[in-house]
Amino acid sequence: MSVVAPDLVAEPRAVSPSWDQARLSAHGAGEALGAERVPLDAAHRRTLAREVRATTDLPPFLASAMDGWAVCGPGPWRVDGVVLAGSPPIAPLRSGHAVEIATGAAVPGGGAAVVRREDGSVTAGMLRADAVSGRHLRPAGEEAVQGALLIPAGSLLSPAHLGLAAASGADALDVVRRPTARVLVLGDELLDSGAPGDGRVRDALGPQVPGWLERLGVDCVGVTRVQDTLEAHLAAIDSADDVDLVVTTGGTAAGPVDHVHRAIAARSGRLVVDSVAVRPGQPMLLATLPGRRWLVGLPGNPQAAVAALLTLGCPLVATLLGRPLPGLGVALSPRELSAPPHATRLVLAALGPDGAEPTTHHGSGMLRGLAVADGYLVVPPGGSLGRQPLRWLPLPA
Repeated sequence: MSVVAPDLVAEPRAVSPSWDQARLSAHGAGEALGAERVPLDAAHRRTLAREVRATTDLPPFLASAMDGWAVCGPGPWRVDGVVLAGSPPIAPLRSGHAVEIATGAAVPGGGAAVVRREDGSVTAGMLRADAVSGRHLRPAGEEAVQGALLIPAGSLLSPAHLGLAAASGADALDVVRRPTARVLVLGDELLDSGAPGDGRVRDALGPQVPGWLERLGVDCVGVTRVQDTLEAHLAAIDSADDVDLVVTTGGTAAGPVDHVHRAIAARSGRLVVDSVAVRPGQPMLLATLPGRRWLVGLPGNPQAAVAALLTLGCPLVATLLGRPLPGLGVALSPRELSAPPHATRLVLAALGPDGAEPTTHHGSGMLRGLAVADGYLVVPPGGSLGRQPLRWLPLPA
């Protein structure tokens, strides 16, 4: 009788948590990574680590909201010159005088209103028009006063955020560092080139998991193919000590060459989630590794692996990026859908005019349905529901 060394025995498995509880556990398994400073042109879709406040009033001076003339006192007004956007300040206006002015230009002292170009006319150097005090002016601090909070920490930076930061005078922003990952593709039956056959299949996860990770906000540094031995598993995990996330594909069940649990135990890892009551993707797992690393174990079937990545990987990455647990949407199911009594069911679907239509070819080992889907309809355990709104888990865009 063979004996397994104590340090290679994985922790006992608990009852599989619900799909919702697994998402919460994954989101609570980490904390935001450190901050780094990046220029504005590299900050799009990054998470802001430190708030942005106005360094000056916005706008910083009284400005013209129109092309026309800045006037002082009652008209008609003698036009004394031109003020363009970016021009240095000029002497204050005297009553009965005006300057031609461009949109965004600083209004000279004494300027009480701006007459739009289409509302006035100049004859022999004199401007005639009706003007109302304060009209067509942008007061200093109209948008924000100095010190006002412009963008709170934790914001996912949009193009508008970057424009606002630039307007406030920022050249760079402090953002949360993006996590890094290495994908370990497990399985001697997998081919990395050519047509499948003779009992072997093409690896369909190595080419796609890095793309999904990138869409979640992770920098994938590479893909390593690993043989079905415990020694090879341990060597691969050890070689990935320079990344935050180790993402494995396959080997999470209890088959004769499924070594992921044993490898985690051998490297003093701790299981956070060990299988989830969901279809597809139940034999997924999440573990912490020494050195502030995490291991996300995905099943070997392609669609099950993507469902597992969204269930455990997506919430974990959100935490590492300093973001809240991603919310779920709502989509109408035009068909009746059912789920097992004790498991959530994730149904691939494509959005259309009648709601979220389930795709065909959506078995856990299939990819055609995934290739045309927009996300998953979330069917609660024991549900047999039709033509009604369901929770919606979108695929990362």
